[in-house]
Amino acid sequence: MSPLARSEGGASAARRESVRVALGDRSYDILIGPGLIDEAGAEIAGRLPGIRALVVADERVAGLHGERLRLSLDAAGIPSSMLLLPPGETTKSFEHLMQVVDRILEERLERGDAVVALGGGVVGDLAGFAAGIARRGMKLVQVPTSLLAQVDSSVGGKTGINSPRGKNLVGVFHQPALVLADTAILDTLSPREFAAGYAEVVKYGLIDRPDFFAWLGTHREAIFTGCDERVEAIAASCRAKAEVVAGDEREDGNRALLNLGHTFGHALESCARYDPARLVHGEAVAIGMALAHRFSASVGLCPVADAEAVSAHLTAAGLPTAIHAIPGPAFTVDELMGKIAQDKKVVRSKLTFILTHGIGRAFVAADVDAEAVRRFLTAELAA
Repeated sequence: MSPLARSEGGASAARRESVRVALGDRSYDILIGPGLIDEAGAEIAGRLPGIRALVVADERVAGLHGERLRLSLDAAGIPSSMLLLPPGETTKSFEHLMQVVDRILEERLERGDAVVALGGGVVGDLAGFAAGIARRGMKLVQVPTSLLAQVDSSVGGKTGINSPRGKNLVGVFHQPALVLADTAILDTLSPREFAAGYAEVVKYGLIDRPDFFAWLGTHREAIFTGCDERVEAIAASCRAKAEVVAGDEREDGNRALLNLGHTFGHALESCARYDPARLVHGEAVAIGMALAHRFSASVGLCPVADAEAVSAHLTAAGLPTAIHAIPGPAFTVDELMGKIAQDKKVVRSKLTFILTHGIGRAFVAADVDAEAVRRFLTAELAA
């Protein structure tokens, strides 16, 4: 089957797609296509009749799309209120988590009511965490407004906040009831934000879909300009993630492959203190994926040509692929190794990385030699 084969219910010409995440009685749909934010109320009411909702959004996104969502909820008879949060990775904190939970309790929302996350990965992770712990678990609807969130963070039930000791170290698994990915909203992203999200699209090809990676090489420009290929790429990414999540919901096995590039990337983000002027998540993932392929090549696991092809594709998309591309003070090997040691995939103090035998051939590598990683990072920092 083609890596871009549509799921059942997919619309012709890829204008609308529906991807099912199969988790038994907790299964849910990811709806993908332009204009979905205006249909959000009807889609939510059809699946969650009689609910009330708290919409959690960052201030910038609410200014662009909040009124359209409110009108859609009103038209469907869903009573709602909205909580605005500051944009940026630093919002994923205990302080803002408590702010969301307190608002849920203040509004006297019940367990059967819903938290609606309107925003990128930060809002989705934070609002999802709040929905997972308030009333011991409320309904959650994800309305992702960034490419990164549409293809990755809104799907699969991972929620969480950051700690000063590392990224996403506090959280719960809490699956949404529905994901609405309005692809037209992506036209409001800056080129940098869109490119950052594209890194997560590329990731699915690099894990186990080399045909998809090759397709991206041919259609990247159309994806960036908003043609039907954009819907195709998002749907293909969501299908890839849905398949992995259905087989390993809580990351006990192969779901860890979705973290390709993230061990290096999260360490870079943490060392940059989550400063978006220096580095955003998708850029960190791009660098991390390039590093994972170069490290794999350096220890004889991956062809050098494949590592070079990965970096070339990411560079063509406007993404960084080396640590020295991050502006600001230089990092040290000790800083990076300290953050890597805090990664969630560390098991009994042994480093675990997602490495690769080549494009589309990623694997979980347990007990990676820390000294080999240190030597590699030393060489990368000196490059």
